[in-house]
Amino acid sequence: MPDKVLINASKLNEMLTAEAPTVIIDTRSAEAYEQGHIPGAVNIHSIFTFLATSTPEGLQELKENFASAFGEAGLSGEETAVFYEDSMATGFGQSCRGYFLLSYLGYEKVAILHGGYQSWLAEGYAVSTEIPAPQSTVFPVKETGNSLMVSKEDVLNALGSETVMLDVRDVDEWIADSSSPYGKDFCPRKGRLPGAVWIEWYRMMKPGTVPLFKTPDEILAECKTVGITKDTPVYVYCFKGARASNTLVALKSAGIENVKLYFGSWNEWSRIPELPIEEGKPF
Repeated sequence: MPDKVLINASKLNEMLTAEAPTVIIDTRSAEAYEQGHIPGAVNIHSIFTFLATSTPEGLQELKENFASAFGEAGLSGEETAVFYEDSMATGFGQSCRGYFLLSYLGYEKVAILHGGYQSWLAEGYAVSTEIPAPQSTVFPVKETGNSLMVSKEDVLNALGSETVMLDVRDVDEWIADSSSPYGKDFCPRKGRLPGAVWIEWYRMMKPGTVPLFKTPDEILAECKTVGITKDTPVYVYCFKGARASNTLVALKSAGIENVKLYFGSWNEWSRIPELPIEEGKPF
């Protein structure tokens, strides 16, 4: 994980004051964005809502959709993209999902506002209701291979291996009471990846007025409870890759480098009847 992916409000304000080439991307709903946002920020809520599959066709659609969205936002390769959500604990990993998507597309200058919009407000910085009109450009898509993302085939082949399947969904999904945050029966099957371990994504953050990620040592201590160390290969998943993106950023910030995201997650896996799952209570 590159240094300084997580930046604070003071650093972001410094970047804007210095007029460094920066594109701020607000991942919240259009309604929240219109009520007030960081000055100059553009709104791309589909970063959170887009549902993807790991088929070749699904990945091509993913690339085309976000290459277009990021190009319209003004990302040419020269600018630093800074994502933010409402807060790290209430936006379900939206900003981290944005970081993951840009990184998957090969964009190198990416940062996340640590603490989200609430951290900006807490520091007393200005907000705006003006809707900017960014200069559209051609977004530079690069081939990234599987450096960050794994497919359903990759997951299937890794079941029962030394790779840990880390489930970070909410507890009702983990115990197979619900299939998704969209509703208990949104997906056709409830359960878990076979052999998966569980750390609910909230556990990576300290509660407070402005929730922030725990320290590297604290994150490593959480991971140790399920047998994950700095050297453990990890595939992380949730329902659609948002909460898992939050966890991926947390793990990488703690020095766990061999971690990849199953972006299709439960939304894809549960819809393919021949793929194995564990059902019922995990105890």
